[in-house]
Amino acid sequence: MSMNNSPSVFLDPNANRFQVNVINESHGHDNSATSQEDTDPPHYEETSFADEAHNRLRISFRPGTRQLYDNFLQNGDTAKPDANIHPYDTHSNTYYLQTFGHNTMDPIPKIDYYRNTGSISGVKISRPSLLEIHEQLAKNIAVNPGSIDRVANGEGTPGDDVTANKEEENKGGFVKFGWVKGVLVRCMLNIWGVMLFIRLSWIIGQAGIGGAYYLISRSLGPEFGGSIGLIFAFANAVAVAMYVVGFAETVVELLKSSNAMMVDESNDIRIIGSITIVILLGISVAGMEWEAKAQVILLIILLVAIINFFIGTVIPTSNEKRARGFFNYQASIFAENFGPGFRDGEGFFSVFAIFFPAATGILAGANISGDLEDPQSAIPKGTMLAILITTIAYLGVAICAAACVVRDATGNVNDTVVSGTNCNGSSACALGYDFSSCKSQPCAYGLMNDFQVMSMVSGFGPLITAGIFSATLSSALASLVSAPKVFQALCKDNIYKALHFFAKGYGKNNEPIRGYILTFVIAMAFILIAELNTIAPIISNFFLASYALINFSCFHASYAKSPGWRPAFRYYNMWVSLFGAALCCGVMFVINWWAALITYAIELFLYIYVTYKKPEVNWGSSAQALYYVNALESALALTTVEDHVKNFRPQCIVLTGAPMTRPALLDITHSFTKSNGLCICCEVYTGPRKLCVQEMNSGMAKKQAWLTKNKRKAFYAAVAADSFRDGVKSLLQASGLGRMKPNTLVLGFKKDWRNASAMQVENYVGVIHDAFDFELGLIIVRTSQGFDISQVLQVQEELEKLEQERLALETTIKDNDFEEGRYGIRGFFNKASKLSIAKHETRKDSNINTIQSIHMDEFNQRLLEANSQFKKKHGKGTIDVWWLFDDGGLTILIPYILTTQKKWKDCKLRIFTGGKVNRIEDEKLGMASLLSKFRIKFADINIICDINMKPNKESWKFFEEMIEPYRLHESCKDLTTAEKLKREAPWKITDAELEAFKEKSYRQVRLNELLQEHSRGANLIVLSLPVARKGVVSDHLYMAWLEILSKNLPPILLVRGNHKNVLTFYS
Repeated sequence: MSMNNSPSVFLDPNANRFQVNVINESHGHDNSATSQEDTDPPHYEETSFADEAHNRLRISFRPGTRQLYDNFLQNGDTAKPDANIHPYDTHSNTYYLQTFGHNTMDPIPKIDYYRNTGSISGVKISRPSLLEIHEQLAKNIAVNPGSIDRVANGEGTPGDDVTANKEEENKGGFVKFGWVKGVLVRCMLNIWGVMLFIRLSWIIGQAGIGGAYYLISRSLGPEFGGSIGLIFAFANAVAVAMYVVGFAETVVELLKSSNAMMVDESNDIRIIGSITIVILLGISVAGMEWEAKAQVILLIILLVAIINFFIGTVIPTSNEKRARGFFNYQASIFAENFGPGFRDGEGFFSVFAIFFPAATGILAGANISGDLEDPQSAIPKGTMLAILITTIAYLGVAICAAACVVRDATGNVNDTVVSGTNCNGSSACALGYDFSSCKSQPCAYGLMNDFQVMSMVSGFGPLITAGIFSATLSSALASLVSAPKVFQALCKDNIYKALHFFAKGYGKNNEPIRGYILTFVIAMAFILIAELNTIAPIISNFFLASYALINFSCFHASYAKSPGWRPAFRYYNMWVSLFGAALCCGVMFVINWWAALITYAIELFLYIYVTYKKPEVNWGSSAQALYYVNALESALALTTVEDHVKNFRPQCIVLTGAPMTRPALLDITHSFTKSNGLCICCEVYTGPRKLCVQEMNSGMAKKQAWLTKNKRKAFYAAVAADSFRDGVKSLLQASGLGRMKPNTLVLGFKKDWRNASAMQVENYVGVIHDAFDFELGLIIVRTSQGFDISQVLQVQEELEKLEQERLALETTIKDNDFEEGRYGIRGFFNKASKLSIAKHETRKDSNINTIQSIHMDEFNQRLLEANSQFKKKHGKGTIDVWWLFDDGGLTILIPYILTTQKKWKDCKLRIFTGGKVNRIEDEKLGMASLLSKFRIKFADINIICDINMKPNKESWKFFEEMIEPYRLHESCKDLTTAEKLKREAPWKITDAELEAFKEKSYRQVRLNELLQEHSRGANLIVLSLPVARKGVVSDHLYMAWLEILSKNLPPILLVRGNHKNVLTFYS
C-alpha cells in the first residue's frame, strides 16, 4: 500500500504497504486532497479564507529508494536522508521551532503507548490521562514547556496510578356461550363421532380390549388450546370430509339392505356426501346461535343411542344375532378378544391412526374461544369433563362389545356345531356355532367385518342409526364451524398477507362466510375419495403435528419463565408437555414416515416464511419471553468477563433528539456501530415536568418503531430534565446495562452557537466537559448543511394536511352540487351562480397549489440531501485521518471500522500527523510501523511539520472578527468597570484568556488552512478533537476553536478517545 498523494496510488497492485513516496510540499505543487477528476473540490460554505499557504515554501521530504523500507522491514534500521528547512522555520520566535505535539500535554501517536507491560521489544510508557488534559493544572505546580515536553515524549509518567481503570372488544349483540353449550357439548359430540359407532368395534377386533385401553389412554390426553395455524385449520377442514363420509357409509348400508343402490357403493358415498355437506354449509352460514341449538338436539339423540346400545347388550339375543356373532355377555368371548388379532397388514399404529381422529374433538370448544363468555374458565372445565365422560363411554362400549361379539361370524343360522367337533378354544364353537369357514373365506359379520355391530347389538337398531347420523353430522358441523373460525383468526393476524381476503366477517357474529366456502371446497375434495380408512390417517397426521406444537408451546412458555404464563391446571408439568410433544412427533413417523416428513416440510416452510416476512404482530409469545431470558442471562454472563482491548467496540450514545429529525447523524454513527456495537439515540425534554413526561411517554413506542422500520440497529431513550445538560448527564451515567454501556458520546456540531444564548452555549460545552469527566470518548460531527430537519418535516406534514383538506373540500363541493341538482330550476340557478365563484376560487387555489408545489419540491430536496448524505455508497475516494494526538486509538479505529462497511469500503485511509522537523523520516516510518502492527491498511502517510506556523493574516482576522462579539475587552477599561463587566457577563472571553491561549488559537486557525490545503476533496475527514481545560477556557472561545477548525470542509468527525487503549497489536 503506497503512501503517495497521486491518484495512481490506489490503482497500483504492486504497491508495498510500507512504501513511502515523495510528498512535495514546496512552492508550485498542489498538495491538496486527491480527487478522481481534475476538478476543484466542492465549496462547502460561503465563507472562505484567502489561502496563502500555496504561496509558501514548506518542508520537502524525499525518502529516496525503496531499499530503505526493505531494510526497515528486515531489521528496523533506517538511514537518515537530509531534510530541507526553509528559512521561515528559523524565525526568531523559538516557539515555532518546537515540534508539534511537544509544546502541549497532548501526546502525539506513539507505539510505546500500546505496548504490554512486560514487552521485550520496547518499554511501555503511559500517556497523560484525559483527566490531566481536561482538568485545571494544580496552582502550586509550576509547569514549563520542558516538563511538558518530557511527558509528551514519554520521559516522565505523570500519575503512576493513571493506568488503574475503575469500571463502573366487545360488539353489541354478539352471541356468547357458556361452558356447557360452548365447550362440553361440542367436545362430546366431536369425540363421540363416527369412530364410536362404525369403527370402534373393528378396532376392538384388531387390537383387542387391552389394545383399546392403550389407544384410548394415549389419545385422550389433557391437551387443549387455541389455534395453531394453517395446518390445524386444514386438518379441521379434512375432518369435515371424514365425518360426512362416515355418515354417507351408514346411508349406503341402509340403501344396500333395501336394494336401493343408486350407482355403486363408492359413487353413492360421493353423491350422498356432496348433498350432505351442502346442507351442513347452509346450517353453518345461518349462524352460530342456530348451529348451537342444533348441537344440543344432536347430543340428546346421541346419548339416547349410546344408552340404547348398553340396553341391547343385556336383552337376550336371537338366533339371527347369534349367527352374526352376538351372544350377550360371555367371559370366554371377553378372554378371546382381550388380546390383539391384527390382520390384513394392520398393526397397532395403523389402527391407532384410524382411531386417533376420535380424540380431535377435545379442541372443539377451544376452537371457538372467541364465542365463549369466559374462555379461561369454560375451556378447561368443559374440555376435561367431556374427556372424562367420553372416555368412560368409549371404554364401556369397547368392553361391552368385546364381551358380547366374536371377531368373525358368517351370519348363517345353520352354521351350528356338529356333535364331536373339536372347538380348539373357539368361544363361538363352545356356544354352539361353527364359524371356522371364516378362516378360508371372507365373512360379513363379527367385530372384524361388520361396521354396523352397534346397530345389531342395540335394543332398537334405528336408534343407533339415528345416533350415527347424530354423531357424524354433529362432528361434521362442529368441524365445519371450527375450521373457518380458526382460519379467520389466522387471516386477521395478517401473518400470510395473501390470505387476508378470508379475514372478513359478516353479520353480528362476524361469521367467516369466505372461510366457510374455502372449507367447503377442501372438504368436497376429500369426500370424493369416499374411503374413511384413507381419510382418517391423513387427519391423524395433521392433528398429531398440531398437538405436538400445542404441547411444545406449553413447555416453551414454562421454560421461558414468563410471569404472564400462569397455568391454572393443578397437575400441569412442563416436562409432561415436552414428553407429549416428543411422543406426538414419534407417533407421526411410526404411523407414516413419508407423510410425517411432508407435514414437517410444510411446517418448516411456513416457519421460514413468517420468520422472513416478520409480520408486525405482538402476541406476547413465549419466544419473546425466551429472548428476554437469554438476553438477560447473556448480559449477566458478560458482567463476569473482564474487559479486553481486543474486544473494544464503539458503544455510542447519540444525541439525535427524535431519531427522524436528525437521520444523517444517526446514519454516520450507525456506520460504525451496525452489527458491531451498541447505539442509543437519545432525546432530552426540557420544560414543565408533567408535560415533558407526558410527551416523552407518548412518543417512546413511535420513535423506536421508526428505528425498526428504517432498519436502524439502535435503541431509543429519553429523559425529562430541567436543562439539556442535566438530561445528558443523566443519560451518560444511567444508559446501558452491565458491560453494554456507552463508551462514546456522539453529537452534532452546534452551528447556531453564535446566535444562541449564553446558557445554550454553556449547556452544549458543558456536555462535552461531562463526557470527559465520565471518561467517555467523544465524537462531534459537522456537515455543511447541518442535521436538524425537524422544520422540513413539519412543513411537509402541514402541506400534506392542506392537501387532505383540499381534497375533502372538493368532495364536499361535488356532493353539494349533486344535492342542488336534484331541486329543479332553483337548483339549476343556484348551481350557475356558484359556478363563477368556483372558477375564481379554482384559479386562486391553482396559484396556491403552484406555490405549495414549489415549496414542497424545495423542502423535499433538502430533506433528501440531509437524509441521504451518509446513506449512499461512496465511490473511490479518501477518508483523511488527522491523527494529531494519541487518545488511545479511537481516532484511527473509527475510520478503520467505516472502511469495513459497504458504503465506505472503496474509500482509502490517508493518515496525517504532526512531526519534528529533523525527524520526518523516522516519524513516517514509525507511523507506518504502528499502523501495520494494528493491521490497518492505509494509502498514504503525511507528516505535517508546520502546524505551529502562524496562520495567514486573513484567516486570523476572520477569527478575531468571529470572537469579537463575545470579548470583554477589560484591559482597556478601568478596574471598577472591568470588574462590573465580568460580573455581568462572566461567560465572555477576557483579554487575559485570549492572550494565554493565543498560540492554541493560532493552531486551530492554522489547522484549518492545512485541512483546506490537503483535505478539501476528501469524502470524510476524521480529526483529533482539541480539549479545553475545564474552568480555564471559556465556552465561547472553545466554540470558536471548533468553528474555525472545521469550517468550509467536507463532513468532518472531531474525535477524542478517553486516553485508554482501544487498539492492540498483541494476540
